[in-house]
This record gives sequence, C-alpha cells and structure tokens, in this order.
Amino acid sequence: MTSKALSGPAAIAALPRDRLIGEFSLWSADLANMERDLKRIEAHADLHHIDVADARFTPGFLFFPDMVARIAKLTAKPIHVHLMVEAEIVEAQTRQFIEAGADLVTIHAENGEAALRAARLAHALGAEAGVVLRLETPVTAIVPFLPEVAFVTLLGTSIGVKGQSLSEQACPRLIEARALIRKAGREADIILAADGGIRHETVPLLRAAGADTVVLGSLAFGDPDLAQRMAWLHGLKAAA
Repeated sequence: MTSKALSGPAAIAALPRDRLIGEFSLWSADLANMERDLKRIEAHADLHHIDVADARFTPGFLFFPDMVARIAKLTAKPIHVHLMVEAEIVEAQTRQFIEAGADLVTIHAENGEAALRAARLAHALGAEAGVVLRLETPVTAIVPFLPEVAFVTLLGTSIGVKGQSLSEQACPRLIEARALIRKAGREADIILAADGGIRHETVPLLRAAGADTVVLGSLAFGDPDLAQRMAWLHGLKAAA
C-alpha cells in the first residue's frame, strides 16, 4: 500500500502551476495490467484521471468505486474522478468515489442544481470539486460553479468516445473560460483543463489557449520514451 503525503484539497492545491500538469487518463492504461502501468507512470504523473460513466449520460460503463479503491492503494499521486452520470445519482456517486479514494471529483454542469449540491458535498467529505462541460454546452454554464470549484474542465470532443479529433471550438472555448475565471477573481485558484482530442499537434494549441493541464491518454501511454514525452510537455509555454 502506498501512502499519500497530501490528499483532497491540499493535494490539488499543491499541483504545479508553472508548467503543464501531467494528468494521466487511466482509461488508456492496460486495464488487465493496471498495477504495472501505474508503476510505469508514477514518476511522471502529477494526477491520475479516472472516467466514470453510467451508460446513460454517456455511452458505455467506465470504472467503479472498488477499482478506484484498489488504484488508490497503488499510487501516492492524487486521483481525479470525472463523473459522467445522470443528475439523479451524481450526489451518491460523489460520495462513493470520495470514500473509495478520490481527491477531486469533477461534476458535469449539465447536472444542474444536483451538480452544485455534489460539489458542496465533495467539500463536506474532505475532497475537492470541479466542474466539466460537454462540447455543446455554452462556456457560460461554468459561472455558477466558479465560487465552488478548483478545476474547470472543457471537453474538446464528443463525450465518452475515444480517438476523436479535437473540435475547432476547443481553443476558443478555453480562452472564453479563462476570461470568465479571471473575471470571477479566481484565476490563481482554478486549474483549467482540456480533455479529449489530445495529440502531439494539439497540445501546444491547447496550452497557448490557456490550458493548465491536458488529459493524456495514448499520447503518454503509447510513448516508449515517457520521460522525453513529459519533458516536451513541461516545456510548452502558456500564452503571454
């Protein structure tokens, strides 16, 4: 069992802000050899990203609390759970995944008032909260969440499907989100994330548009030289 130096809000607050954060999507790991893949990325990851899907809000099922609990015992790095579930279960799922070991739970703004309740529940349970938007949802939907969250994630592809190309709207949406975060006076407190369509050619564009982290899938797990890949990622400059 691996112990964490920090957990919950403290672990998220300690993430680096002077370079792109290394956020690894475990959906792209070899699920039959999860422990092996976790060991491979441990020295390079700042944050583990775990997608949860209920096959209603998004196609298919993804990850369960018992698996997250097992992963939490194998890593010292924070765990970010992205809940792609319907509003009627989002609060219960928030509780279950925090009890399983999530440090940060990101909830879809499309869940409405239930999402706000879930964000507040995450805090009450000693974890951090984030908000995430589908590609088709107006960026202004993040505004009610900005006082409540430490993460804002924008999907750059259709939800829940691997291998898609980045939408041409992804970068303008990041720029808009950054402006809203700045207007709310929370730029120093909120990490802006891009999820979906992450490729060698798209990461520099997303970084320049304001992303503090990109959710790495095959770009990281499929690279035989992960140290070199992460050195490249860390060297990318944000917009001035």
